[in-house]
Amino acid sequence: MVRISQNLTGETLTITPELGDAEGTPSLILPNIRWQTYEALLLDLKDTGRVRVTYDQGTLEIMAPSEEHEGYSLSIHNFIVILADELALNLRQLGSTTLKKEDIQRGLEPDQCYYIQNEPRVRNKLKIDLSLNPPPDLIVEVDITSGSLNKFPIYQSLKIPEIWRYRRRGLEIFELQGEEYLQRDFSPTFSPIAVTTAIPEFIQKSPNMGEMAALRAFRTWVKEQLQNQE
Repeated sequence: MVRISQNLTGETLTITPELGDAEGTPSLILPNIRWQTYEALLLDLKDTGRVRVTYDQGTLEIMAPSEEHEGYSLSIHNFIVILADELALNLRQLGSTTLKKEDIQRGLEPDQCYYIQNEPRVRNKLKIDLSLNPPPDLIVEVDITSGSLNKFPIYQSLKIPEIWRYRRRGLEIFELQGEEYLQRDFSPTFSPIAVTTAIPEFIQKSPNMGEMAALRAFRTWVKEQLQNQE
């Protein structure tokens, strides 16, 4: 769970993170939180690696990812690295780095994020500033928690081109078109590989096969798909 206390003036937050259980990813949502409090909280938590914070125009969500949540996230990350390698794409991985913009009063920490098309523009950047640099090209969100904050409006305002959302029932892909996200059957980045069906299948196989065996099998499958396209 996540335990949090707030003083009467709303200026001080005290947080004690604990691991979530296998049934989901616990989160706590607080209204009427100032941007300055959000930034102070990010500073205090920057070295913990145990809590993720989302801020949406005064609403703050604090989440402690469960082992199940992190397992899905890392599996998808490994599959993305293999896809990029087999398709000869450059990739900059930023994990759950904080993406925020004060002018729109929004910020969050995705489960995984990547620069791919815009990788050359941030290749030598030690720190990403979204007021100066382009947003990541691809975001991964693992959503196994009922009642968690809707992050799509935040991603839309940050102009994230592509979102992968993994739920226990499967993988969904969304592409930003104008001011809204449209669900796609294929990833704009990794088309024509049918990742929406393949990745959930390999995630399900992984506990019995072993993680490394599942990754090797996935790489073989990707190679076969590319050969069939020739």
